[in-house]
Amino acid sequence: MEETRAFRSAGALNPSEAASRRAEPTAAPLTFSRSRTGSGNGLEGPSCSHKAALHQCPGGVKSLAPLRATLEGTYRHPGTSLLTLMGFRLEGIFPAALLPLLLTMILFLGPLMQLSMDCPCDLADGLKVVLAPRSWARCLTDMRWLRNQVIAPLTEELVFRACMLPMLAPCTGLGPAVFTCPLFFGVAHFHHIFEQLRFRQSSVGSIFLSAAFQFSYTAVFGAYTAFLFIRTGHLIGPVLCHSFCNYMGFPAVCAALEHPQRRPLLAGYALGVGLFLLLLQPLTDPKLYGSLPLCVLLERAGDSEAPLCS
Repeated sequence: MEETRAFRSAGALNPSEAASRRAEPTAAPLTFSRSRTGSGNGLEGPSCSHKAALHQCPGGVKSLAPLRATLEGTYRHPGTSLLTLMGFRLEGIFPAALLPLLLTMILFLGPLMQLSMDCPCDLADGLKVVLAPRSWARCLTDMRWLRNQVIAPLTEELVFRACMLPMLAPCTGLGPAVFTCPLFFGVAHFHHIFEQLRFRQSSVGSIFLSAAFQFSYTAVFGAYTAFLFIRTGHLIGPVLCHSFCNYMGFPAVCAALEHPQRRPLLAGYALGVGLFLLLLQPLTDPKLYGSLPLCVLLERAGDSEAPLCS
């Protein structure tokens, strides 16, 4: 006991040392702060501990703590569930399945015309083949068809739209989230580089050039499906559009330029792009699909002025 008292008294600070210690500056704690210009009611969080500081991004990027609080508030709300936030809901499901697919088919008007011109059978015979149960049975037993038309669209849209957008949007806003998710989506297709390099299907330069081109148009397509997911609040629309685009492939513009019926075909390409731009906003009007879960999430986070929500 006497040794313990002696140790504590030896380690104690005298009054002058204690005053000098109190006068030393300390590092300001990291805090989350978001406020709007001209308004006094910003969103302020508590001081960050060492664990919370790990989530604080350099350059003043918002912490993940508000996202956690917002999601917890979402789960407590009786009308919103995690599946609803991910686009699994019944409200407005029929327009969400039909209208985005129709919009995408309008964009592919030129390639559809080219496909019908090059098809050896007429329209009636083609419809019979498409609607025949034997044709569908053959497709369902083809693993490549299942991968391209069912598995890849469903899993990729589930990961890069349904899971990623609800996490990014409260931190970055809807606009940056729409353009951030497609970058991950494009990088996810880089495995084709390793496959082509392994089997030496082409020269190294052409392989990387093809990969850069594929990254570009997959990123653009990812931004489009992210836009559809936010505007409709459903996952089914992006999945169906993804499956349709996998079936059509990238438009064969070079073949259209050399086609015997080049003029009507190019007119179909131009008409499809024009109608797509004209109908993009009306066919994705949120009023057609009910309440949008992501927009409700952002309203609870304090951002009620998201342009994609109206």
